[in-house]
Amino acid sequence: MSVCVNFFRPFTRFLVPFTLHRKRNNLYSTILQRYISSKIPAVTYPNNESTPPSEKLELDKWKTTMKSSVQEECVSTISSSKNEDPLAATREFIEMWRLLGKEVPEHITEEELKTIMECVSKTAKKKYLKYLYVKEKQKKAKQIKKEMKAAAREEAKNVKLLETTEEDKQQNFLFLRLWDRSINIAMSWKGAQAMQFGQPLVFDMAYENYMKPKELQYTISQLLESEGWNRRNVDPFHIYFCNLKTDGAYHRELVKRYEEKWDKLLLTATEKSHVDLFPKDSIIYLTADSPNVMTTFRHDKVYIIGSFVDKKMQPGTSLAKAKRLNLATECLPLDKYLQWDTGNKNLTLDQMMRILLCLKNTGNWEEALKFVPKRKHTGFLEISQHSQEFIDRLKKAKTFNSFSKGSLNVCAQKKWLK
Repeated sequence: MSVCVNFFRPFTRFLVPFTLHRKRNNLYSTILQRYISSKIPAVTYPNNESTPPSEKLELDKWKTTMKSSVQEECVSTISSSKNEDPLAATREFIEMWRLLGKEVPEHITEEELKTIMECVSKTAKKKYLKYLYVKEKQKKAKQIKKEMKAAAREEAKNVKLLETTEEDKQQNFLFLRLWDRSINIAMSWKGAQAMQFGQPLVFDMAYENYMKPKELQYTISQLLESEGWNRRNVDPFHIYFCNLKTDGAYHRELVKRYEEKWDKLLLTATEKSHVDLFPKDSIIYLTADSPNVMTTFRHDKVYIIGSFVDKKMQPGTSLAKAKRLNLATECLPLDKYLQWDTGNKNLTLDQMMRILLCLKNTGNWEEALKFVPKRKHTGFLEISQHSQEFIDRLKKAKTFNSFSKGSLNVCAQKKWLK
């Protein structure tokens, strides 16, 4: 033992400070640990060495099972999103916008859904949904307005019923009251008489290849107007729709407009041409391009009107067809009675119908040409050309009568007057 002490004695000068310094550090660390432990609750960490290997294996299995379940969920969501119906996805998109308070309509049809699906961008979908929302809002406002008017009408009716007394109800009136049903029966009776004894008026329906779909719709609208004016007239025409193909554009549009009333109309619709139904000598084709001016309305002739709306300005179409069929043509004397301003002299079908009905009933050109739109002319001539010729003849006759009888040859005077 003395040997060991004697051996370490020369090194004590170096070892003592080192040991003291280490002790001091240990002291500081123990004080710091005590202070921290007093402020923060101690947390015990599990010792990895103490856990048995069986528990480690169970944790590894749990991790692998959780990872596999998450992967299966991701795959299922991806597959469900791929197999999802696009219509259902569009409905979810619309419902999401509705929940966000955007302008989305309440009721959407299948066609509108397909239109939304066909929109390229999300902005286009938003704009289309806003358009449907505004449209639905306007429709609701119209319905509310209609209901309010009906309620006001019903209220006024009830007030009138309360105000009327028994004496007013039993009062006799001078004129017979005509109900709508009676008027319709009277019109139907006149139409049936026209089909048997009336003058024919033909609408040539062989121009569907010359018009666009929009122009065809305008033509059908004018035909409906013409049929209505004819039905309400005192002495109606017997209307013929010639060259009307059964499955053609004209026929489809007419059936679409009239619906179930098409089969009940008192007119003749046929695929035959007007040349096959009437003799050519009795046919007059009315066209604005004709060089022959119509002077009087003839009740023994069959007038033909081309069912044609000319937006492209194709002059001579109906005139060329009439010439191919060797038919007589005439045009209305618009220049003789009207101060023509601008535009062409083509009139709509309903205007032609009203002019011909007036000529048939009165024979007065000035009354008939009142149905020409005022935007096309500046007014009637003060004295028509026929009236001017008649006045000139009268003036010349007076001048001859003012001379002595022997100054002029009587034969020459008669010839002049003729």
